[in-house]
Amino acid sequence: MYVRVSTDEQARSGFSLGQQLEALRSYCQDHGIEVMGEFEDRSSGASLDRAGLDTLRDVVAGGGIDLVLCQDRDRISREPAHVFILREELRAHGTTLRALNDRGDDSPEGQLTDGIFDQLAKFERAKTLERTRRSKLQKARSGKIVGNGTAPYGFCYEDDHLHVDPDRMPYVYDIFERLAAGYSLYSTVQYLTRIGAPTPGSGHWHASTIRQIVKSDTYVGVFYSTMVRTGSQLRTCRSW
Repeated sequence: MYVRVSTDEQARSGFSLGQQLEALRSYCQDHGIEVMGEFEDRSSGASLDRAGLDTLRDVVAGGGIDLVLCQDRDRISREPAHVFILREELRAHGTTLRALNDRGDDSPEGQLTDGIFDQLAKFERAKTLERTRRSKLQKARSGKIVGNGTAPYGFCYEDDHLHVDPDRMPYVYDIFERLAAGYSLYSTVQYLTRIGAPTPGSGHWHASTIRQIVKSDTYVGVFYSTMVRTGSQLRTCRSW
């Protein structure tokens, strides 16, 4: 049995490793299939270079495995060509690759049916990514903040914008004023610790944390948003 989640899927119960394993175990029990091993990966499906899949392929190459089973075809790969390559590799060792959502069978007609649906799924994923990219691009161009991760220290996210956090921003001013006055990073760490200033989240103040704050353009009103798929970098300028 093979299961996989990517980084952004781990928090979604419909893609969790536990959910996939439960479905596969239930299928094997109902169909009298003896389970010889369970293999998992926590990585993207864009490449076949994965630790769990590599181990599975080595086991299959050793012989004696009739079936490799996964819940969905895209758990093996999101690229139809990769699924075909792996299917042929396993077939050479007398092993069948099957997913619970297969629509066809092992006949040429069945493989053609699955291939067509794989290409349609790939097309739909590409369209979804493109719509998401365009939406983010439009947000950035209109001066809105793209993303909902952790806001820079002293700010909070709300309504697609950064807003000043009145409880933490005074400590940002303290940091800049102390360094401008000639105090060292280390002495500033001691000062913030002594007065009980809330940390960005690590539990302790560190010189590297302060260095990151003072080097960030966010505190002079510039926020960068990178569109990874196009390689372009957008700059949104706001006055805090």
